[in-house]
Amino acid sequence: MAVSTFAAIDIGSYEVSMKIFELSKKSGLKELNHVRYRLEIGKGAYSSGRLDREIVDSICEVLKDFRTIMMEFGTEDYRACATSAFREMVNPVIILEQIYQRTGIRVEILSNAEQHFLGYKSIAAIEAGFKKMIQKGTAILDVGGGSLQVSLFDKDALVTTQSLKMGSMRIRERLKELEKSHTHYDQLIQEFIRNDLTAFQRLYLKDRDIKNVILMGDFLTDTIFREEIYDRIITMAEFNNRYENTVYKTEQMLSSEMDINPEYASLVVPTMVICKNFLDVFQAESVWVPGVSLLDGIAYDFGEKKRFIKSAHNFENDILVASRNIAKRYSSSKEHIQGTTSLALAIFDSMKKVHGMGARERLLLQIAVQLHDCGKYISMADVAECSYRIIMATEIIGLSTEERQVIASAVRYNTTEFVYYENFDDGSGLDRNRYLLVAKLTAILRLANAMDRSHYQKVQGLRAVLKDRELSLIIDSSRDISLELGLLKDKVEFFEEVFGIHLSLRRKRRV
Repeated sequence: MAVSTFAAIDIGSYEVSMKIFELSKKSGLKELNHVRYRLEIGKGAYSSGRLDREIVDSICEVLKDFRTIMMEFGTEDYRACATSAFREMVNPVIILEQIYQRTGIRVEILSNAEQHFLGYKSIAAIEAGFKKMIQKGTAILDVGGGSLQVSLFDKDALVTTQSLKMGSMRIRERLKELEKSHTHYDQLIQEFIRNDLTAFQRLYLKDRDIKNVILMGDFLTDTIFREEIYDRIITMAEFNNRYENTVYKTEQMLSSEMDINPEYASLVVPTMVICKNFLDVFQAESVWVPGVSLLDGIAYDFGEKKRFIKSAHNFENDILVASRNIAKRYSSSKEHIQGTTSLALAIFDSMKKVHGMGARERLLLQIAVQLHDCGKYISMADVAECSYRIIMATEIIGLSTEERQVIASAVRYNTTEFVYYENFDDGSGLDRNRYLLVAKLTAILRLANAMDRSHYQKVQGLRAVLKDRELSLIIDSSRDISLELGLLKDKVEFFEEVFGIHLSLRRKRRV
């Protein structure tokens, strides 16, 4: 039986932590070791956008210790991730290079959407409880040091996910001077978050009935709700009682009672106030504290990709549903998107040997189709640019910033002149490989979109046959498709240029 070890490393806002896991197809994930170092990384990042040299030195020393522990366990595979504190920095690339040169560990900065998607995966690792809970209206609150992610589920489907700059450490840093002169710190926090909370409620809750809330984050699990709770389910009465016994105490009192550092204790009240206000808005019946973290999600994701784990939950569908809801928000045509998606995927699937793309790129193509018309909501005259701006300004759960950039660029060049690499300087920072991916997705999107130019879904079926270097598209339609065929010429030329093949179109008339 193949067994592997894997290290997940999280450089968070207030601590650096690592878990080492054993992975096998028989047992799935098994935690072997968990190491944590308290480190106030977010303190400087959120206030000045920079880290003190002493903090960088401390990070490097911790990672060197982690490297030693990994060697003791014989662990070669690892993933080291930095989160919101590094996203706030003005010079993250420079700091990450210093860390690599001093420790030999490559650290990646997760986008907010990636970070919380991995956190969400860690919950799904407890499949029995997760699957049961999300059958009813459920919200996941992932409270971090820099931000809060709210994800809403209904009948096993992800309805929406939104990020708010409402993290416990961010709030503490913003209000630390006011706290000194204010006798009711909890009320101060409530007023500070009220506007964002009200906006979220107005835009995304409406008539949604939220029965269950899942609270995420090491801080909640290991500090506030540290004691064992049966099934880790907390009733609202129990939560409210804990709230009353927590938020009116000083940092010193909380530090003593919870046996934690006073700086750490200063995050307790902001965290509890955030949770309490959202629970009140949801009018939830129960709260689940599953006791998992980003580290578990990182390991779960690795296990999935290496085929040690096969999840019963379809995470790819969650990303597509989130994209579909964005398209719906901007009043994109559902029928046109469905028709164009079918055409684009038929083309993609027929020429895998030619384009060299895989399942992830296929997903990006689907999302590009979903969002290619969203800019019409803002301007009918400048659809491409408005669509690009909307995509770049909208977090899509599970996608990195680079992947979102690829999708946005493909959508932009769907209807505007394609810019070749030698002259490509749109400020996106796409490297050569990402640029080539944009070209391939654009070529397929242009062709599929043009086949439904009238938005009548005249093409009722498409069969794509690849032979040698020729791709034959056999179009099944009972309607007049003169418009579509007449406007395909420039799309075909670009398609042939990108893939280096000949494209022929043949119509099969339905009787």
